[in-house]
Amino acid sequence: MPINDRYPVTQKYLMTRGQALNFPVKFFQGNFKKDDVYGMVIDIPMPSNILTTMVCFINGAANLYFNNGGEYTGASQKYRNLVQAAHNLVANAGQLLPKCEKVKSYDLPRGRSHYVFLLTKGGIYKCVFNPGLIPEDEKEMRAIYVLYQRVLNELRSCQLKDDAERRKANNH
Repeated sequence: MPINDRYPVTQKYLMTRGQALNFPVKFFQGNFKKDDVYGMVIDIPMPSNILTTMVCFINGAANLYFNNGGEYTGASQKYRNLVQAAHNLVANAGQLLPKCEKVKSYDLPRGRSHYVFLLTKGGIYKCVFNPGLIPEDEKEMRAIYVLYQRVLNELRSCQLKDDAERRKANNH
């Protein structure tokens, strides 16, 4: 892989991603044990040098941040389907913990790999996904991949609805 296979990023993106990775559990209701996952930060490379970071929390919040500084946030306040998909993803993420390594640095992915970070009271864990190359016998990874693709699809659907609403409002 070439050395320059890095995504160009803005300061705003790096700050927002850093805040998401270090978001404290105290903002969520519930009695979380050390290894309970309360949030996920998923770096998803897209074509043409776009790096999308999806942030989901146990309360159903889900936001997208882009390496160019753009973002899509707040949809969880309007769309129930998104809340359910995001909550379902985070609630099931614990099954992935045994496949992850505990990390203290949060480098950006290179190439096409997805980086999945699990936030727990006991620390942050990282798992690397290679879409299309997840082995059949990796049931936990396959399940979580399907769940986070579902959240991504919900977010896209919310974006389209918001765009349609905006267009309608601008035409009146």
